[in-house]
Amino acid sequence: MISRFLSFFSLLAFGAAIGFSWAVISDRQPPSLYLLSGALLAGLAWALVDAWRGYRVRSWLRHGDLGLAPHMSGWWGIVLDRARKLLRERERTIAASEQRLKDFLLAIQTSPNGVVMLDARSQIEWCNKTAASHLGIHPERDVMQRVGNLLRDPVFTEYMAVEQPIEPVVIAGHKNRIERPVRISLQRHRYGEGKQLLLTRDVTLIEQAEAMRRDFVANVSHEIRTPLTVMSGFVETLQTLDLNEEEKKRYLGLMAVQAERMQGLVEDLLTLSRLEGSPIPSVLSTLPLKQLIDSCEQEAKGLSNTITHGVNPHAIQFKVEPTLSAATLMGESRELQSALSNLVSNAVRYTPGGGSINVSVDQGIDGSLLIDVRDTGAGIAAEHLPRLTERFYRVDRSRSRESGGTGLGLAIVKHVMQRHGGSLSITSELGHGSCFRLIFPANRWHANH
Repeated sequence: MISRFLSFFSLLAFGAAIGFSWAVISDRQPPSLYLLSGALLAGLAWALVDAWRGYRVRSWLRHGDLGLAPHMSGWWGIVLDRARKLLRERERTIAASEQRLKDFLLAIQTSPNGVVMLDARSQIEWCNKTAASHLGIHPERDVMQRVGNLLRDPVFTEYMAVEQPIEPVVIAGHKNRIERPVRISLQRHRYGEGKQLLLTRDVTLIEQAEAMRRDFVANVSHEIRTPLTVMSGFVETLQTLDLNEEEKKRYLGLMAVQAERMQGLVEDLLTLSRLEGSPIPSVLSTLPLKQLIDSCEQEAKGLSNTITHGVNPHAIQFKVEPTLSAATLMGESRELQSALSNLVSNAVRYTPGGGSINVSVDQGIDGSLLIDVRDTGAGIAAEHLPRLTERFYRVDRSRSRESGGTGLGLAIVKHVMQRHGGSLSITSELGHGSCFRLIFPANRWHANH
């Protein structure tokens, strides 16, 4: 600031000197008038130059582009340097704020939950892709559209009419279909000056799990209540009637059958619980394929003789490709035994006497190991196939109980295969039998040539 004043007064003195010199040389009177005029002209020149420089600075500040900043010295140069520093700081602050906003929006975009921001008139200001998918709205085209005009669900309309809803509401999702329901939980929160925040969450799997839990409890209760009712009736008969020894023996035998049925149900439930709560089987545990096949073959023939009483038994054949006879499965031997045993026993139970049951082992083109269990039973209608591995699902409930099944066998097989990285494939046709295939991936067996 001092240097600025010194420069100004120096210019005035220089102008006064020029004016005085001109008066002396030209012999003009009075010299003091020319001295003052020179100083005034110098001051005016200073003011004009200073105003021009100030105008340039003002024009630059209006645009705020650091790359177009004028180069000046003196006091205006100091002002420019300070302004440049402030602008740089502002740009850094703005850039940091924009980056934080981008990171925040990106985080919301990647969230599995949906977010919709509404203004005071319930118009959409912003939504993430998850919410757009849940509700069927467009994140760009539907901005500033009233959300009530886009979502016509009566449940949603009623929910939005409540001033302060406490609990979330569940509505049908955008991709909801009868054969494939989609359920979306939606909750509204108010913030700011009348603005609203909608949070959405896909609860389809949760509701399905809850429905399965209810069905499971109901099925278990029913499966246990039935034999208990039968046993209770037998006990009452034994207590109230005077029966001879042969009749007592018959009733006790029937009670033993029901008790065995309940025991089988409990064992299968415990097996499922163990499968769901245990770690994935290690590849260090092994089971020779020949041992598995021989064991299941003996079991199948023994069960066939028991069911048919040796009259018209099943034609049972186990065939293993010669190159696979020394193969070894890698996994929990008890689980693998249970999986194939369930399929073989089902084939025997649901195939009439004299029918054929063929178990074959082959290698898939992708290196997988395939174990097929084919039967010539009644077959299964196509609409039942997708649900066969559900717990307690039966195509024919009465026939299944008569055969001694618990309704959990295929569920156990599916869980065993999933735990070993494999899968269970089922094909069937009414009147032409069924084929149940165990598919083991290449990393769960080796040939041992």
